[in-house]
Amino acid sequence: MSGDVMVLVEHGDGSLADVTFELLGKARQLASAWGGKVHAALLGSAVLADQLGGADVVHVVEHATLADYLAEAYERALAYLLGDVAPRLLLIGTSTPGMDLAASLAQYWDAPVVAYVIALEAAGDELVATAQIYGGKLLAEVAVDRDRVVCSVIGGSFHADAGKAAGAPAEIRMVEVGGLDDLRSKFHARRLPEADGIDITAADMLVSVGRGIAGKDNLELVQELADTLGVPLSASRPVIDQGWLPKPQQVGKSGQKVKPRAYLAFGISGAPEHLEGMRNAELIVACNTDSSAPIFDVAHYGTTVDLFDLVPALSEQLGS
Repeated sequence: MSGDVMVLVEHGDGSLADVTFELLGKARQLASAWGGKVHAALLGSAVLADQLGGADVVHVVEHATLADYLAEAYERALAYLLGDVAPRLLLIGTSTPGMDLAASLAQYWDAPVVAYVIALEAAGDELVATAQIYGGKLLAEVAVDRDRVVCSVIGGSFHADAGKAAGAPAEIRMVEVGGLDDLRSKFHARRLPEADGIDITAADMLVSVGRGIAGKDNLELVQELADTLGVPLSASRPVIDQGWLPKPQQVGKSGQKVKPRAYLAFGISGAPEHLEGMRNAELIVACNTDSSAPIFDVAHYGTTVDLFDLVPALSEQLGS
């Protein structure tokens, strides 16, 4: 049984995504336990290969159809690499590519897939994966002893520093994949929402609000606190979906990933989609009346005081 681990490299706008380094660090730990190597699959951007020192081998596939993310092109390229390298494990982030590709590649590769993974360990020849189910309300632990498996990992589950290594990888392989000129789909354009002058990713501190705010009119409470602190107001997806705040102020997998020095969360339950976007904040303070809310699993400090009592008191104290 192979001990090799392959990681799909995620990148955009000329830079590598943090989840790539998180997966490389975990891949190194698992490959070391199994006596294997770490392989990185880099599609569409050879210039980034030198930054992947956490891998033993970087397999680069360059083609016009891979210049932007296109599920069909990525699937074809990865299917070729899986057949060529035959790793024990394929790691993909639970992101747009991961949601598209994990199941289809598992079908092609005749392998089981474990989704929404937050922990991975080697137990002898077995892989033990811990995954979130029911929106993070339950954790399922599964031991896999197959010779091939696909895992999609929730971003922020592992430390990115573990996957960063100085210098270039030991080997960079340029790979040609056939069939990329004969695809049924085509990339047309990528549209980003207007920023409205607010960049929550650059903020040292964020005041963030969730479904617990109950109504748009109540946003004035948290906006006053944010203004008093001189920081942006952000929100979880339910607030954005209601149209109470613009899309650029959304924190989460389908919004922005933020790493402020302090993240103040009010009325946010802590769904996996939201946690993926903020769990790497240096300090997380959570306020939710539900003591079992998942947000408290990542918070450094928390309280079950009603936000409608706490937020005005904070604003008054800070403003005095």
